[in-house]
Amino acid sequence: MSKVFVLDAQKHALNPIHPGYARRLLAARKAAVLKHYPFTIILKETVEISQLEPLRIKLDPGSKVTG
Repeated sequence: MSKVFVLDAQKHALNPIHPGYARRLLAARKAAVLKHYPFTIILKETVEISQLEPLRIKLDPGSKVTG
């Protein structure tokens, strides 16, 4: 499942969100696109409480193509 990276107005990292929720934030003009690759949005308002969940990345060193 793909996720969209999110930054708050102060450019602090938040938890990644589902692309559908990111689309709603962009349509409501509550966020703007910061980067296209990796797709990252930045919120226009500051978030006071941001509890980051631990993330993990899985890599397959034997693969010929990543992505």
